[in-house]
Amino acid sequence: MSTPTLAQVVAVLDELYPPAWAEDWDRPGLVCGDPDAPVERVLLAVDPVEDVVDEAVAEGAQLVLAHHPLLLRGTSTVAATFPKGRLVHRLVRSGVALVTAHTNADSARPGVSDALARVVGLVDLEPLVPASHDASLGLGRVGRLEQPLPLRAFAEQVAQALPGTAGGVRVAGDPDARVERVAVCGGAGDSLFADVRAAGVDAFVTADLRHHPASEAREQAPQTALVEVSHWASEWPWLHGAAERLTSALAERGLSITTSVSVRSSDPWSFHVPSPTGTAR
Repeated sequence: MSTPTLAQVVAVLDELYPPAWAEDWDRPGLVCGDPDAPVERVLLAVDPVEDVVDEAVAEGAQLVLAHHPLLLRGTSTVAATFPKGRLVHRLVRSGVALVTAHTNADSARPGVSDALARVVGLVDLEPLVPASHDASLGLGRVGRLEQPLPLRAFAEQVAQALPGTAGGVRVAGDPDARVERVAVCGGAGDSLFADVRAAGVDAFVTADLRHHPASEAREQAPQTALVEVSHWASEWPWLHGAAERLTSALAERGLSITTSVSVRSSDPWSFHVPSPTGTAR
């Protein structure tokens, strides 16, 4: 086994998560790094933030594979006078490349929502929103629990399956309602409410639910419970599978790397204070 170059690692990632599968607005791929540089160690993380770069440098990683793009919006500068620019400078000075796989990893199979669906106990998965070029791919997943559960028990199962966060799990629905058929979407999923209704599921697990879309979704489909989790936590399970697939694909080419998954939470919330019981005033 030999050590791959960054270009060889990127080529394999492009096969696993083709950039063409990304949404039009997305910007996955190589952000910074020398294509000819050797890559012995890869750190996988949800967000390319300063704590993750600290972790990469401490571990001696030459590459960070992140889910979220660093420079999603257009920019004319990476000057170190703003946080993302400083991060690019830090990566370059430290000899750490950055590659991102975002909505192309969402659409892939197995992808981000497959991992979320599996850890919360779903089987027989299919895309919630099939891709136009391949119906086996697409955003979100729909599956079923092998044994139906009351909504409260299912929500507790979700909470146990995902890394802990300050926000925990929020639920809209009857705690005793029967849950068997479930839709999931790693990351923000309230743009998929129409697809969730069409799927006829008992519950929808996703992140970043806004007040008005969630309220309207409940009014339009009161039989579908909403289970809201942390954005970061909903996407973190994908990292382990992505590491295994990258290692295996490189090994098939006679190339060897070491991978690790970031243990540092990039969830932005520090703590939450429970509301007092009783009615609003």
